Amino acid sequence: MTLKELKTGQSALIEAVGGEGALRQHFLDMGVIPGTEITLVKLAPMGDPMEFRIRGYELTLRAADAAEIEARPLPEKSGREEAVDAAVRGSDPKTRRKKSEHPGLGEEGKYHPKGSGDPLPEDTLLTFALVGNQNSGKTTLFNQLTGSNQHVGNFPGVTVDRKDGVIRGRANTLITDLPGIYSMSPYSGEELVSRNFVLEEKPRAIINIVDATNIERNLYLTMQLLEMEVPMVVALNMMDELTGNGGSVDINAMEAMLGVSVVPISAVKNEGVDELVDHALHVAHYQERPLQQDFCGSEDHGGAVHRCLHAVYHLTEDHAERAGIPSRFAASKLIEGDRQILERLALDQNEKEMLEHIVLQMEKERGLDRSAAMAEMRFDFIDKVCSRCVQHPKESREHVRSQRIDSILTGRFTAIPAFILIMGLVFWLTFSLIGPFLQDLLDQAIGAAAGAMDQFMTEAGVNPAIHGLIIEGLFEGVGSVLSFLPIIVTLFFFLSMLEDSGYIARVAFVMDKVLRRIGLSGRSIVPLLIGFGCTVPAVMSTRTLPSDRDRRMTILLTPFMSCTAKMPIYGFFVQAFFPEKSWLVIIGLYLFGIFAGILTAGLYRRTLFRGDPVPFVMELPNYRLPGLRSVLQLLWEKARDFLQRAFSVILVATVAVWFLKSFDFRLNLVENSHDSMLSAVAGLVSPMFVPLGLGDWRICTALISGFMAKESVVSVLEVLFAGHGGVTGAMTALSAAGLLMFSLLYTPCVAAIAAVKREMGGKWALGVILWQCAVAWVAALLVRLIGLALGMG
Repeated sequence: MTLKELKTGQSALIEAVGGEGALRQHFLDMGVIPGTEITLVKLAPMGDPMEFRIRGYELTLRAADAAEIEARPLPEKSGREEAVDAAVRGSDPKTRRKKSEHPGLGEEGKYHPKGSGDPLPEDTLLTFALVGNQNSGKTTLFNQLTGSNQHVGNFPGVTVDRKDGVIRGRANTLITDLPGIYSMSPYSGEELVSRNFVLEEKPRAIINIVDATNIERNLYLTMQLLEMEVPMVVALNMMDELTGNGGSVDINAMEAMLGVSVVPISAVKNEGVDELVDHALHVAHYQERPLQQDFCGSEDHGGAVHRCLHAVYHLTEDHAERAGIPSRFAASKLIEGDRQILERLALDQNEKEMLEHIVLQMEKERGLDRSAAMAEMRFDFIDKVCSRCVQHPKESREHVRSQRIDSILTGRFTAIPAFILIMGLVFWLTFSLIGPFLQDLLDQAIGAAAGAMDQFMTEAGVNPAIHGLIIEGLFEGVGSVLSFLPIIVTLFFFLSMLEDSGYIARVAFVMDKVLRRIGLSGRSIVPLLIGFGCTVPAVMSTRTLPSDRDRRMTILLTPFMSCTAKMPIYGFFVQAFFPEKSWLVIIGLYLFGIFAGILTAGLYRRTLFRGDPVPFVMELPNYRLPGLRSVLQLLWEKARDFLQRAFSVILVATVAVWFLKSFDFRLNLVENSHDSMLSAVAGLVSPMFVPLGLGDWRICTALISGFMAKESVVSVLEVLFAGHGGVTGAMTALSAAGLLMFSLLYTPCVAAIAAVKREMGGKWALGVILWQCAVAWVAALLVRLIGLALGMG
């Protein structure tokens, strides 16, 4: 049978892992290997994906992927698992170990052996890589280490965020927060970025953060890092949670087995962080490399993997040295079939054939394929470490609490109503209560500053052109876009709370089947929902998506989700032309936007983004209360990013629109905008809108101004048409319906386009402008043709 055939609550022993390529390797790296016990916890409300419990944590798989994994059902708990519970979890009091004192820094004969390193000059910049699994507390630790001394950028050639910072109180240090990953196999862009950073930028040391409450899976990455021959210290995080539930770790024994320093910490409480820094600085300065890199014994399973590893190591050692790749790491990856490492080593044909002969012999003797044999070797060693060093509680309070919460938030009949309620509350607080309140305060501040500046320049007799540039271009133009900042910060506050608590992972689990039908994974649901509030944070939030394909496709779909900035347009025209059907028209606009997005997603899937969405393999962490400091740090980063990255584009665009509106082609200031270059440009564009019934240059001017901020469409129309009555007198109900449809779908504002440019580049941003305008034009034309056919003209 396969895992897909398991019943809820049923356990099985994995016998074979099907599939191929990077996805199969990812399964193995997550602990899905032959001989491992796995239990089906539940199905998503729509029957797919499936949630399993394996190696002490929850893992989600799609039913199609679960069907690739063969298993043998276990009607009741296996004796092997009972033995592990007794030995590892400490259910037998006789197995409880005595506490031993943690070795001191630099203590000879321990894991800072004197004289074994190669000390660096005192003024050398000590660079560190902070590496760990997702949900291990890595970001919290990074914030504790650096405080506000951080710089946010990108890794070269990718859109993965790179955060660097100086360790507080430690000169000549620089630590880089690498993306959260599960292994050093190139499954995702984040894993490739992390691996290349260690291999190519060669940090002086690695700080590997490990979740002490989920130590078995976390140590898999640790073992791969040890193979990279970089000085390293292990930060055993969440120790307060482990000990609070009755568990413990023998730190000395773990250090002896891993060959590096292990420091117990609590990043949230800032406990043990100073000791961690001392150890990290010591191993970096003295370049003390891991003492343990050979994790397979000559007697393990007949020694097949041991002999294979050592044979490949000696076969390729000279190539690895020339390529600047650690020899042991290179040997492991070659056995796993890592093509990128194989290409970098540049083996000749004879060596490639010899490599394949060695691996084939190992597979024959071991009875497992190359990838499964290597994964099992690592997990066998991890089992030995945990059996010797770790005493788990039988079940943590956090896991019990998470199961109770999940019974509602991921329940079959309650998941979607709970999701709608939570997201509705977030949007209400963001766009109706907190966000508008903060936005009004900022608007008042900008208005007061503009008024004071206006008065000063008037009294000083400043040149009218300079006066107009500063007041209309900077304060009014940039200020209108700057007013988005409170909404962005408020929205990201709630989203970061939901993400850090573990709920966003559940949302992706619940919604995956729905979004898969349009070519996306469940992780895309949150950016699309944010798009109903504001496109700018929606685009920015796609950075959490692991697949570049899914991320780009999600960004291109967010403009179809009608943002709140369009509500003034809807409200103005609906009240003016459809007062008795106002709510019906507005709801219809939102639904049509979603429908257009679905049709466009189908088109994208067959053209720009062919192929299937990224497989849904994800951990469901326990619910935890987010750390306030981490949340505030995130808000500061988002606000700073918005101001630094988008502000320059907004400023240029604002000045350009002001210039076109204020001058004629002879560069003379105009008193009436009808005489401006903008009017002339609108006059050139207006013939294109004649088929839509929107050929008036004033309407075109208002739509062009909407590129700056959608709210400005109504204000510009009222100015150009001399009031509300002028608009209603110049338009019919059918032309108003066409304008509503065009406003729904045409290009997002300049702030959103700046965000798209930031994430995807200038060509994609220009493509969004042209594509959305084309879609809006066609949709508005259809509205007019249908209306004329129904006799509404």
